[in-house]
Amino acid sequence: MTVDDARGGGEDETPTYPTPHHVVDHTAEPTDDPLAIRLEQLILGAERRYTPFQAARTAGVSMELASRFWRAMGFADIGQAKALTEADVLALRRLAGLVEAGLLSEPMAVQVARSTGQTTARLAEWQIDSFLEGLTEPPEPGMTRTEVTYPLVELLLPELEEFLIYVWRRQLAAATGRVVQAADDEEMVDRRLAVGFADLVGFTRLTRRLEEEELGELVEAFETTCADLVAAHGGRLIKTLGDEVLYAADDAGTAAEIALRLIETLGHDETMPALRVGIAFGTVTTRMGDVFGTTVNLASRLTSIAPKDAVLVDGALAEELTRTGDAPVSETQAAEEAARAEKEGEEPPSYRFALQPMWQRPVRGLGVVEPWQLTRRPT
Repeated sequence: MTVDDARGGGEDETPTYPTPHHVVDHTAEPTDDPLAIRLEQLILGAERRYTPFQAARTAGVSMELASRFWRAMGFADIGQAKALTEADVLALRRLAGLVEAGLLSEPMAVQVARSTGQTTARLAEWQIDSFLEGLTEPPEPGMTRTEVTYPLVELLLPELEEFLIYVWRRQLAAATGRVVQAADDEEMVDRRLAVGFADLVGFTRLTRRLEEEELGELVEAFETTCADLVAAHGGRLIKTLGDEVLYAADDAGTAAEIALRLIETLGHDETMPALRVGIAFGTVTTRMGDVFGTTVNLASRLTSIAPKDAVLVDGALAEELTRTGDAPVSETQAAEEAARAEKEGEEPPSYRFALQPMWQRPVRGLGVVEPWQLTRRPT
């Protein structure tokens, strides 16, 4: 039932609204499993006390706005079961307070709830699937996973919470620094960035041959390697899509270096399929940690036409690399500069990259483009 379909009433009449549910299985009713309830109380730090209607009323928030916040955070509908805690009331007060104080508009507050919910939901699922599942194997014959889970979560919870806050603050500081360095207000949202896609070749065929566990290990190794290389060389990992990663960098040279590092590193891993990378440079719109726009679409299209173990870039990125001195305009120019420098007893210009123009070709939805193949110049 949507908010528009719901009917409210007085204090004695309980309205029906979409409401949140914290249980992992996202069923319509809260679980009554004793261990699940104990774990919920341990993690949330409070007992179930309120129905959604009572929680909204206690927080001083309209049921309609509360429902919008809960849906944005990704909580499933539970009717009017008594499943919410003091923490749920406090969260509503905080979000509504930011709106009332004029610090956030209502749509922005909903967006904050949605971005936080989506990010932490993925993190929680990963931690349960990949981390806790392995650690909660019964250490001794005869012990059940149930007997191990509660004390383990009790030990891990404060440490993981502190670590999450630390990483979030670090990321927030870095993101804030990028914003305040923007040239103007428009650049805070629509910025010139280098955007790169890295894609495993033949991944669909590979999924038919590998067992599920082998496939999971390959994807995890791919994503981990890409994330480490992107971070180490000054880029930002935007998202991973199993056989593909999307990253961004503030300058063309950084994006180009990351692309070649990815090709070189994964090329030495015999368990990995071939890789191809496409990079474009231009105006990008950023929303909720993601990037959008023609530049992103072009990078994706370049990736789809790139040869195996190769990097294709668009003309704007090629031009930026030559402007910054990271690549020569042409190999003829580089040879002439080297000859001139040798004649005059000087050091020749040092270029990191080489660019080779490829055949112009039509790209679906973007017209005709002229890609350039990026390679590393020998030192």
